[in-house]
Order: sequence, then C-alpha cells, then structure tokens
Amino acid sequence: MMIDTSDFGVLTIVLIMVAVTVLTRWGGIFVMSYIPINYRVQQFIAAMSGSVLVAIIAPMFIRGDMGAKVALLVTVFGTLIIKRPLIAITAGIVMAALIRNLG
Repeated sequence: MMIDTSDFGVLTIVLIMVAVTVLTRWGGIFVMSYIPINYRVQQFIAAMSGSVLVAIIAPMFIRGDMGAKVALLVTVFGTLIIKRPLIAITAGIVMAALIRNLG
C-alpha cells in the first residue's frame, strides 16, 4: 500500500497515526480497568516501561553517530546526578546539536 505524500497523503498518514495512538491508549485503559492493580502488577508495569525505554534507546546508542552517543550519556548521567530529567534531556539535546555542528 502506497500513500502519496504530496497532497493529502501526509494528512492521511498523520490521521492514521492519531487514530492508532488514541485506540491503543483507550484500549489500554479499557483492558486495565478489568485488572486489579496489586503490588505484583505495579512491579510488572514498572519493569515493562523500563524495558521499552531500553529497547528504544539501545539501538540508537549502538548505531547512532557521536552526537547521539554523547547526548544519551549526558542525559543518563545528568539524570542520575541532578535528578531532574527535563534539564538532563535539554542538556543532551544541546550537546547533540553542538557536536553535530562542530564535527
């Protein structure tokens, strides 16, 4: 299936992505409304969110350029040291931009 990306194709793609996002979020809420949230379920949810984050970040660190690697390291260590994720993410983005523009 090919969607034309010159006229209304981009809008169609965005609307499809919005629909999928909304359906998965609502579906998750619907499914979780039938599951009692006990300690074990809380641990599972916490472990899954970390696993998803690592699954997204690890390939970027392995295959990324120097800017991506430094940005991830700055973000990780910044979060661990200053305990403020938003500031650490901002620092990581700034470092990636600097390295990519200087290198």
